[in-house]
Amino acid sequence: MSEASRQVSGPRGQGKAASPLSPSRIAVFRRRIREFYRTNKRRFPWRDLITPYRIVVSEFMLQQTGVGRVTEKFGPFVERFPDFGALAAAPFNDVIDAWQGLGYNRRALSLKKLAGTVVDEYSGQLPDDRALLRALPGVGDATAGSVMAFAFNLPCVFIETNIRRVFIHYFFAGRDRVTDKEIIPLVEATLDRSCPRDWYYALMDHGAHLGALAVNPNRKSAHYSRQSRFEDSDRQVRGKVIRLLIGNAGASARDIARATGCAPGRLDPILASLVKDGLIAYDSGLYRIA
Repeated sequence: MSEASRQVSGPRGQGKAASPLSPSRIAVFRRRIREFYRTNKRRFPWRDLITPYRIVVSEFMLQQTGVGRVTEKFGPFVERFPDFGALAAAPFNDVIDAWQGLGYNRRALSLKKLAGTVVDEYSGQLPDDRALLRALPGVGDATAGSVMAFAFNLPCVFIETNIRRVFIHYFFAGRDRVTDKEIIPLVEATLDRSCPRDWYYALMDHGAHLGALAVNPNRKSAHYSRQSRFEDSDRQVRGKVIRLLIGNAGASARDIARATGCAPGRLDPILASLVKDGLIAYDSGLYRIA
């Protein structure tokens, strides 16, 4: 067990985090995280040149996609759409085309809607208020918190996958089914309010390291679930449909079934879900990008 874990363990070695943390416990934890960060800091394009727009794009991309793929796609995307105005004005066909390879295409639609809201309601300037950010399309509580920290360097408590790993590893040794409700007070108590951006980057880089170990600490989280199989899933078919329709004036359900290899009985509800999500449109017997 690590020194930090020993210092916060509860009775009988159950690993229940003590609350509130003493200043010495906080100091030990911060020192370990910072020591790791000094020699293992990761470099990403959205960290090298920080603007609210670039942070928002990166956060949307990172929601459900590996960092390697995001690093590959981020540069071309922001070069093609350099700010909220450009993204809001672009045809969705162009946006979804630039998004290909990232998966979960609804994020691209939400990102474009967000850009339109920022342009229309905030004169193109992203608000630095968590409640206002939370009200934007596609923004959940964790994304709002991360934008506050990374775009504006403001102290804001939030949890995401890598941060969760760190706190479970150091503060909940021997525990299973650890809830975010238990972790949040520790995130708040240890937060470096003088420079939250670098502190959260340090936490996330350490969490990424822990995630590569033989035993992923997040398996002890009450919120842990394995990602469903992608091969031959409805999600895979949805992606095939989108790729087929990009730049296409329209295709019939029969043409789509033939091109994707998906049986009509299975394809019809998938097409209906894509229409409902606003990703594609149906008119005069043809489907196209919305």
